[in-house]
Amino acid sequence: MIDTIVIIVFSVFIMLVGISFSRTGRNLKSFFAGGESVPWFIGGMSLFMSFFSAGTFVAWGSIAYSHGWVAITIQWTMCIGGLITGLYLAPKWKATGNLTAAEFIKERLGSAVQKCYIYVFMIVSVFLKGSVLYSVAKLVSESLDYPLIPVTIVLGILMIAYTAIGGLWAVMVTDILQFVVLTAAIVIVIPLVFEEVGGVQSFLDKVPDDFFNVVNGEYTWGFIVAFALYHIFYIGGNWTFVQRYTSVDTPRSASKVAYLFAALYIASPILWMIPPMVYKAINPGLTGLATETAYIMVCKQVLPAGLLGLMLTGMYFSTSASANTALNVVSAVFTNDIYKGTLHPQASEKKLMFIARASSWFFGFFMIIVALIVPLIGGIVEFTLSIGAITGGPLLAPPIWALFSKRLTGKATVYITAVSLSVNLLFKIVFPLLIDYKLSRANEMLLGVVLPFVLLACVELYAKSRGQVSSEYLSLKLTKAARKEAIQQIDKEEEIALKSQNKFGLKMIAFSLTFIALLLYVLCFFFAGGSPLVGGIATVILISALIPWRAANKVFINRA
Repeated sequence: MIDTIVIIVFSVFIMLVGISFSRTGRNLKSFFAGGESVPWFIGGMSLFMSFFSAGTFVAWGSIAYSHGWVAITIQWTMCIGGLITGLYLAPKWKATGNLTAAEFIKERLGSAVQKCYIYVFMIVSVFLKGSVLYSVAKLVSESLDYPLIPVTIVLGILMIAYTAIGGLWAVMVTDILQFVVLTAAIVIVIPLVFEEVGGVQSFLDKVPDDFFNVVNGEYTWGFIVAFALYHIFYIGGNWTFVQRYTSVDTPRSASKVAYLFAALYIASPILWMIPPMVYKAINPGLTGLATETAYIMVCKQVLPAGLLGLMLTGMYFSTSASANTALNVVSAVFTNDIYKGTLHPQASEKKLMFIARASSWFFGFFMIIVALIVPLIGGIVEFTLSIGAITGGPLLAPPIWALFSKRLTGKATVYITAVSLSVNLLFKIVFPLLIDYKLSRANEMLLGVVLPFVLLACVELYAKSRGQVSSEYLSLKLTKAARKEAIQQIDKEEEIALKSQNKFGLKMIAFSLTFIALLLYVLCFFFAGGSPLVGGIATVILISALIPWRAANKVFINRA
């Protein structure tokens, strides 16, 4: 009951945070990109939490329980992706001057390519985030003994609601809260699991001999290399993350967003994966899909009432952060690039804002349907890795290549994407069914990322040998030159509104951190043995609330 109360209280609080931003989105730029003046450290933490979800606990937690340290090795590939993105890709995206990746694709590769990409991207994004919703619904269902289907529907509706209401700032503020809540919960869990197993040495004695191998099982060095390449494409080119690079003020700030993401992914996987790894020594009997519940089972075993609810809340809303970021971007693409760009170019800002919120609900309900069918497909690990292997390279590599190339054409892009997707689907679905031939996990991932790269390189070299420059690239140069000459002056009223939105967002972060600290102080009464630890974490969070509060006070709004 206490756990349920904690979840309800925190959920209501998050909803109120989203509602508080309902009047701050004046137009598409402020609703979807934060007025392009989001502080880089907020963008970086938001990117980190957008990438992170309960799927981390379910999918990677399952691998950590079954194979050990390799789950951490896999997640370190995300750090590599963040570093490469910060060096080369994030500043390039910001320098395009586009609101969304789809807008850049239209200007650089043509509207026909954009439309193809938009429809595929929206479908893939909703499928991936549906799997993420399944992860957290399974965690809540297993831990509180509620039926899976109603839990999935209720949690999905809550996720959609505050994104549709508040826009990007609402998503980013809650991203920060989830980071704090989840970090606090993990720091509390780790000493408890070691105490449960009888200490560090007891844990080391009870796990398999290969448990700390850097690679293990089907997760070979080939898979790790392929996954690192995949994450360069994914972190550097996924439309959801591109929005984080375009919502800050300068290309240098965009790089800082990616660097902060990379830094957070150095230490955090170790902290996250310790509990399921230790649970292998406590209860080594889990097999099959049951390994997906390893994380929540160890939390149930060691956490007292209230703190389990806090852990579940962190897992749920970290998933919300990931799913809602995707919903925000899919809605942005639909509203900005389909509705406004194709159907109703003269639509008013009021109409566009209505479409933005309505489309968030539409795609959100589709996400819920996907979540309900994930168990029928083979579980979260198989689903997530398969979608990534099939679609990651073909969809993400060509637009990234176009950021640097003046020879890639829209026609070549469509052919490369179509061929890569077709080959991946043949090896993933058709050949296993027809001739009983299936690629290993490593080769499946390598094929997905290497094939489109090789095709792009061949097209580039062929065009270079013939001295060709794509007409779309020449058109883009003219568009950027015209845009530079016709720099839009932000009127005084909009400038004040954007600064007010950012000031309000920073104050809401400070207020929300204070709320979390107070909630932890209350939970100390239900956790007598560990109350000094919980109280200490609450104090650190309370003090950290001063950082955004002071930053908000530095935002000067001149209304004269």
